[in-house]
Parts: sequence; structure tokens; C-alpha cells
Amino acid sequence: MLDMISNFLTTVDDFVWGIPLIVLILATGLFLTARLHFLQITKLPHAIKHLIANEKSGEDGEVSSFAALCTALSATIGTGNIVGVATAIVAGGPGALFWMWIAALVGTATKYSECLLAVKYRVVAEDGHIIGGPFYYIENGMGKSWKWLAKIFAFMGVCVGLFGIGTFTQINGITSAVHNFFDANNAHTVQLFGMDYSWSVVISGILLTICVALVVIGGLKRISTVAQVIVPFMAVTYVVACLLVLIFNVTAIPAAIVTIVQSAFGMRAVAGGALGAVIMAMQKGIARGIFSNEAGIGSAPIAAAAAQNDSPAKQGLISMMGTIIDTLIICTMTGLTIVITDSWNVGLDGVDVTTRAFQQGLPFNSFIASFILMVCLVFFAFTTILGWDYYSERCLEYLIGQKPKAIKVYRWIYIACVFIGPYMTVKAVWTIADIFNGLMAIPNLIALLALNGVVVAETKKYLDNAKKKF
Repeated sequence: MLDMISNFLTTVDDFVWGIPLIVLILATGLFLTARLHFLQITKLPHAIKHLIANEKSGEDGEVSSFAALCTALSATIGTGNIVGVATAIVAGGPGALFWMWIAALVGTATKYSECLLAVKYRVVAEDGHIIGGPFYYIENGMGKSWKWLAKIFAFMGVCVGLFGIGTFTQINGITSAVHNFFDANNAHTVQLFGMDYSWSVVISGILLTICVALVVIGGLKRISTVAQVIVPFMAVTYVVACLLVLIFNVTAIPAAIVTIVQSAFGMRAVAGGALGAVIMAMQKGIARGIFSNEAGIGSAPIAAAAAQNDSPAKQGLISMMGTIIDTLIICTMTGLTIVITDSWNVGLDGVDVTTRAFQQGLPFNSFIASFILMVCLVFFAFTTILGWDYYSERCLEYLIGQKPKAIKVYRWIYIACVFIGPYMTVKAVWTIADIFNGLMAIPNLIALLALNGVVVAETKKYLDNAKKKF
């Protein structure tokens, strides 16, 4: 039965993340990049300036622009940056990292556009808090006749939160890392659900569930407060660790980059297998890249809508930095450490791949290297759980309306999903997450293409006003 379910999920995943969706994601990003005249490159200094300033330029909104970005980053920087990159390179070869870069480059324009639209079309709820995201720019931007598409997006958003990025993959990644560090040989086990589990998995799962419960019950402001502290700290810690690997293996970097590019275009595949190798690298690289930075999925706009910023374009610039930080910096760091240490083709999978890369590349003993990665993964995944609770709550709120009691019940269901996540298999967890990610992206990409004229007009208005100031 389990094999049948696994095969079914794999078939659905291959269909959802087939060539059509990959083409749609890349085509949307390329189209928006062209329409915006490569804004993600030409206006990058503006984005950095606004990010550093941590501005509050509007009365509407609940948190600062920086807090909104940190909330978005708390949801995007997670196991995808450590485990997702590893699984992509193992399955698709080093070339998967190249296609992650391509997806991120065009995805930055996508992230800018969706967060701009979120601020422009956000609404004030009955209790006074701000709500926004793809469901509102579909309904208010495309028209009431498209509300059915907005509801599909919101439904998929709830599913991604409960069964995808939000819970299972994150808690599973955390407990796997803790297990590998404290009890890799399963010396201390307990029988649950007819299976033997290490006490390290059980205890870490319970502790994380309690921590999640203490934060999510407090809502957005508590989530954003925690995110503002943890996100910068965890990102810097992980980047420094990866930089150490690269510095101590600096002579291997050029060869690693050559390997990545050659693998991306099938140059290292055996005769006759080049096309298949390219397709596999594209599929895994783009799917995991989107899983990691969420550009085009429509999640980040939900956080962006809560920013105290009266300029949709300005918030779009700030929010697009999330894709740059997540994929072009953090995922690249992970990918390079894996390729440099040749950890991707030694029969390991998931977090074990990145753990080996740290053990091989860092100038410490394997115990310290494993501990550093475990701590980073725990923080990464923990904040992702928090961010996706907020996202999925807003999706549910759109579907059922202002029902505080129902939202509180949902929070406890979400916490329950976190609790059971450690006892699921890694393959099933990631396959389910991929499926819901893809299904969530489709309505959002349709809306971005339909509303591209609004994005261009708002961008022009912002740039014209910026010229007048200087």
C-alpha cells in the first residue's frame, strides 16, 4: 500500500512539475523582466538602499518593510536551502544549481511584481488588520468574475501550509538533523505507530512543536518580531560557515563552476543521455529553486501586503531582495560546498549530503561541523514553519471570512501537523510539498501575466517620482 501511494505521488509530481509548468514559470519571469527592462539588475542599488533604511512610509500596514521582508524570508529560508539544494544536485547533478540561478534571476522580477500588486490591491479587514496577496489582486485586479481563481489559489495555499513547505518538510528536516547528530546509530529508540524511532527524533519533535505553538498563537506581530531577530542571525551564521568551506577549498572553486555549467547542458552525460540529463537538471533545479525562494508561488506577497509602505513599487523592490538573498546567495553557498567536496555522488541523500560537505570542507572535526549545520537547519526550518502559518491563515481567512474562532482552530491543526511531521518518510514529504507548490503557483502566474500592465504603470510612476527627488 505504501509503495502504491509513493508511486502515485511520484507520478502526480512528475506531471505537475513537467515541462509545461517549468516553461510557464520561466516564461513569466522572462516576460516580466523584459517588460520592466531588467529592473532587478538596474534598480538593485535602490532596493538595497530601501532595505537598509528599514523605512515606514505609510499609515497603512502592520509592520515595517524590513519586518515584512524578514517574515517572508522566515518562510523562504528553510530546509530548501540546505536539504532542497542537496536533493536537487543528487537527483539532477551539479547542473541543477545552474538552473536554480536562472530561475532566481528571472524569479526576482516575478517576486517584485507580485509584491507590488499585493500592496496595491490590499484591503483592510473588519477588525482593522491589513490583508493582501494573490487572492486580492486576482479578485480586485482581474475582476470579480475571476474570484474562483482566487479561491483556488487560497485553497492551495492552505494545503501548502499544512502539507507542504509549512510543516512536514521543515520539522522532518529538523528532526533528521538532530537525529544524525545525537543518535545516528539508533542506539536509543522507542516504538511508535508500529515503527522504531530514535528518542532524539521524538524529543526534538515535541520541543519544536511547543516552541511553534508559543509563537503562532500570538499572530503576525509576534511572528515578525521573532523573524527580525532570528532571520539575520541565522543567515549570517550559515553564510559564514559556507564561506569558510569555500575559503579553505578556494582552489577547487573554478573546477566546480565548470562542472556545474557543463552538467547543466548535459556535457558530462554519457552518449545519448545528454538531453535526459539536461531535462532532469532543469526539472530538479527549477523545482527546488522555486521551493526555496518561492518566486511565483504567491506566498511572499501575503507578507508584503502587511508592510507599512505607501509605495507598491518600493515594497516590490524591497521584497525582491528575498529571492537574491535566498537563492543567489544562500543556495549558491550550499551548492558550491556540495560540489567542491564531491558529496553529491557518494550514495547519500537529503541533509546527509550537506552534512558531509561541511565535515569535509570545514577546518574542524566532524562533530563541530555537524553541530553547526544542525543549529542552522533548526533555525532555518523553525522560522519557515512560523512564516507559513501566517501565509496559510490569510489564505483560510480569504476562503471563510473573518472567523477568529475558526482561525484559532486552524492554528491548532497546524501545530498538530508539525507534531506528526517527524514520523513521515523524507521522499513522501518532499513529493507532497512539490505537488502543492506547483498547483499554488499556476493561479498566481496567470494573474501576473494578466496584470503586467499595472505592474509596469506603477513602476513608471515610482521611477518618475524618484527622478524628481534627485
